[in-house]
Amino acid sequence: MKIRRGDTVQVIAGDDASTTARKVLSVEAGGKKVLVEGVNRVYKHVKRGHPRSPQGGRLSKEMPIDISNVLLYCDSCGRGVRVGYRYTKDGSKERCCKICDAGLGNISPPKAQYAQS
Repeated sequence: MKIRRGDTVQVIAGDDASTTARKVLSVEAGGKKVLVEGVNRVYKHVKRGHPRSPQGGRLSKEMPIDISNVLLYCDSCGRGVRVGYRYTKDGSKERCCKICDAGLGNISPPKAQYAQS
C-alpha cells in the first residue's frame, strides 16, 4: 500500500479537490478507499436518543473516497507526488518521491539481504 493512516495527502479529483494537504484518518476496503480529514462530508439524519446526538438532528461525518483520487504529499516539493520504493543502505525499505527523490518514511525494518556494503 502506498498510502497509510497518518499520511499527508492532496486530493486531486472530486468536489473537494484542492492544493492543500490533508491527513488520512484510515484506509478501508482492502486498501482501495481512504478516509481523509474534512473531505467528502455528508449528513446523517439521526432520531432522538442516538448515542452521538441525544437531541437528534443532522450529524456531519466524513465518508471514504477512492484511493486513486489522492496523491501522497511531499514536503520538499510542496505538492502531491507519485511514490516509488527503494532500499536504504542499512537494508530497510522506504517510500520515495518520484520528482525530487526525497525519502517519505520507512515501511519495513532493515533486512540483511538488502543491506549495501
